[in-house]
Amino acid sequence: MKCKKCGGKAVIKLRAHNISLCRDHFLEFFLNRVKKAIKDFRMVKEGERILVAVSGGKDSLSLWDSLIKLGYETEGFYINLGIEGYSDRGEEKVRKFSRERGAPVHIAKIEEFLGSTIPQASKKLRRIPCSICGLAKRYIMNTFALEKGFNVIATGHNLDDEAGTLLGNILKGQWGYLSRQYPVLPQEEGFAKRIKPLVYVTEKETNAYAILGGIDYHAEDCPYSKGATSIVQKEALNLLEKHSPGTKQRFLTSFFKEGRRFFREAGKKEEVSPCKSCGYPTTQEICSFCRIKERLSPGG
Repeated sequence: MKCKKCGGKAVIKLRAHNISLCRDHFLEFFLNRVKKAIKDFRMVKEGERILVAVSGGKDSLSLWDSLIKLGYETEGFYINLGIEGYSDRGEEKVRKFSRERGAPVHIAKIEEFLGSTIPQASKKLRRIPCSICGLAKRYIMNTFALEKGFNVIATGHNLDDEAGTLLGNILKGQWGYLSRQYPVLPQEEGFAKRIKPLVYVTEKETNAYAILGGIDYHAEDCPYSKGATSIVQKEALNLLEKHSPGTKQRFLTSFFKEGRRFFREAGKKEEVSPCKSCGYPTTQEICSFCRIKERLSPGG
């Protein structure tokens, strides 16, 4: 198997693009895909500061590495969720990456904001951990970004993640979510802009970039992710991809270009006002984060 660019020994075959590439040309290919996504969706304006949400895994660290190499002004942000062993090992990988590249990183512990770890909160509230985790992380990241003057929050959602989410929203009839699914969520009052620069690269490609690029990442899956519906949706798309390479990219791209506009009416936003407790934008008097925090407090 030879590299299509230089004729040297290829290390990876990309069936969706009908090419095989050597290490150096694959790393170049990956960076170009990230660069193209940023350009196509106008994700970042000149002078904007980017806060990269990192977990220590392959996606978020590959994203951060890519943005650094493409010349963007970035800093990392890691939230330790208090999941025994798992969260500390993720933090170690993030700190190591930061040291090796001389890139600033901010570490937050969820107990400082919520008063409990994710496992503790899940047990007390009798809710699945993922529902609390997602809400808390969005709140903390957005609040931190605005307080520290970051214009943009970048997350490591790849092509597989976005295509899986799209399939799930269609199957569940989540029309409002479909209207908002896009690689860029613009800056609004009380919210930083959010971008997904890995939207053109698959999970396989991201994993290869991390390995070939020498990124020491946290390879463990979150212990609470087992049995998640999103995993099944990705597996279904992988089966289609196996028989028809490029299916995931076509599925997602066609939705962004043509399909999304049909759901605009379903996505009309409710009026928001500042939370009476913390000032965070909400459709109710007290935002969801503060309500959870109150229930977790002593006597709550």
